[in-house]
Formats: sequence, C-alpha cells, structure tokens
Amino acid sequence: MALRGPFLRLLRTQIRQSQQNRAQSVAVLGAPFSKGQKRGGVEHGPKVIRDAGLIERLSGLDYSVHDFGDLSFQHLEQDEPYMGVKSPRSVGAANKKLSSAVSRAVGAGHTLVMLGGDHSLAIGSVSGHAQQCPDLCVIWVDAHADINTPMTSPSGNLHGQPVAFMLKELQDKMPEIPGFSWAKPFLSSRDLVYIGLRDVDPGEHQILKNLGIQYFTMRDIDRLGIQRVMEVTFDHLLARKQRPIHLSFDIDAFDPSLAPATGTPVNGGLTYREGIYLTEEIHNTGLLSVMDLVEVNPILGANQEAVEATASLAVDVVASSLGQTREGSHGSIDAMPAEKSDTEQLCL
Repeated sequence: MALRGPFLRLLRTQIRQSQQNRAQSVAVLGAPFSKGQKRGGVEHGPKVIRDAGLIERLSGLDYSVHDFGDLSFQHLEQDEPYMGVKSPRSVGAANKKLSSAVSRAVGAGHTLVMLGGDHSLAIGSVSGHAQQCPDLCVIWVDAHADINTPMTSPSGNLHGQPVAFMLKELQDKMPEIPGFSWAKPFLSSRDLVYIGLRDVDPGEHQILKNLGIQYFTMRDIDRLGIQRVMEVTFDHLLARKQRPIHLSFDIDAFDPSLAPATGTPVNGGLTYREGIYLTEEIHNTGLLSVMDLVEVNPILGANQEAVEATASLAVDVVASSLGQTREGSHGSIDAMPAEKSDTEQLCL
C-alpha cells in the first residue's frame, strides 16, 4: 500500500519539522578511484563534476557548503586477483579509507555528497555512514544491481559487487577477500530498494529473488510511472519509522543519450524528468543523509560536449537531491511592484 491520504500528510508534516531541525550543512568529498573496474578515467569524475559548477550550485541553496577536497589513495604494486576478483587489496584499502572519512563527516553533522570514482566505493561510503546511522536505508539508482558475489561475478570487477559486501543475508556466500578484513556486513535486504535496473546478471537475479529485495526495473517504471515507484519505495523503507537515507546514484541509471561519458552504458535508461523527479522526492522526505554520485568517466566521452553534458547532469542530480526545484526561486516578496504607467512601460 502506498503512502497516501492522511498517513502521507502526517508523514510530510513530520518531515517538514525534521527538515527545520536539521543542520543545514553540506560536505562534498571526492574519491578519485578506478580500480573497481577496468576502464581508466573514472578517477577524474570528481574534478569534472566540480568543474561543471557543483560547489557554486550548492552554495546557491540554503546550505553552508564545505568542500573537503579529494582523498588520496595508495597505489599497490602487488595486487594479484584472488578467486577471480580483480585488484582486491587496492579496492579494500580505498574503501577502508573512505569509510573513515564518511563516518567523520556524518558524525560532524554534515549531509555528505561523495563524488566517485567507480561504484565499488559504495562499500566504504555506505559502511562509514552506517557507523554513525546503523538504522539507515539505501536507495540504489543504477542500470546494474551490483550484487554479484565473487562466485557469481562474470568479470571479477568489484564495482559489480559492492552490495554483496554489505548484506547480512549474503555473509555465508562471501569468501574472505584480501583487503576486506575490516568490512563486516551491516545491511538487511529489506532496507534496500533498487531503481532503474535493466542489465542484471543471472546470479544477481537469483539473489534478488531469493532475498526478496524490492527493486524496480525500467519496465516497472514504464508500467507504473516514476511517481508510483517512489511512493512504493518510501512505503517500503519508511512506513515503519523515519530513518536516514543513503542514496547511491550511478550516472549510468540515465539513458546513454543523456549521460554518454560513463563506463557501462545501457540503452533505455531514466529520462531527465524521471531522474530529477526521483531525487526531488528523496529531498522532500527530509531524510537524505549521504549520497554517492559515481561512474562519470570523462575519458569515455566521444567529445567535450558529451563530457560536459554528463558532468552537468551529475550536478543537476546532486542539486535536486539537496533541494533545487523546478519551480523557480522561493524567495518571499514583501510587496508587489506598482503598476507601471504607459510612459514607464514604453521606456522598458
């Protein structure tokens, strides 16, 4: 049952009160990391997103904005594959560092924006968030489920496996991977919703079904509409109690015509209006605590225009998640302008 009628109105009243009480402080943290997949260039994602005007856009909203710059990650010379998993030590070390940084930022009272880098970084981002907010829930917006285990992964790339490291229900399916001794599962399958899926591996499909994870494919969005998808998402995650939301947004959730500069594009993705409506609704809950924006890869843009379009879209996604609206300025007007005389009008 969706959040409608009196219950929805009550929730929105509580949410407005929650928004008024929350510290209006946003932190931006870059994670220029690419070892979770094979394509170089995604480590430049944080820079091109900032260059597209992210900090200026957020500063125009009702926040104090703190840009914490980029983390630096150690290059490991000896990082052989393990059980088919590629670069495990590098990915594990990067996520451990990111987890600590995210935990510190959330603990300091900031709403955090993590700029990737590839989607393997969500292991550290979500786990660091969970250290401060153990009752969090996750909305994963992506063309891919990223829930392969090392045994089911066709590629061995860790950007296709981050969710498997988080879920308690998959603990007995996960071998001990070098670099990840620090990572313990912390998320229940009922606390996760996927939106935008359209390229799911066979092993992932089985996991989704076996664990009863709530997900919406692009077919579901076509059938139900994005408004209904968001209603059911919030009903599933928030009907029992209000709690912090972690939004993990892969830019390839959008159709490649909108976001061409990314590593694993899949046709038939979200439209601009669907993606922005989704993020607007998440903002309207007043519960967004951390968001990831990942997989912008400027090296893979066919030309500068493609890179700029993808980076600009990333800025729009972050800004709408944090309150930018399509309704224009909400500033108050003390008095309506006086009607101009015919002479004044002619002088315009």
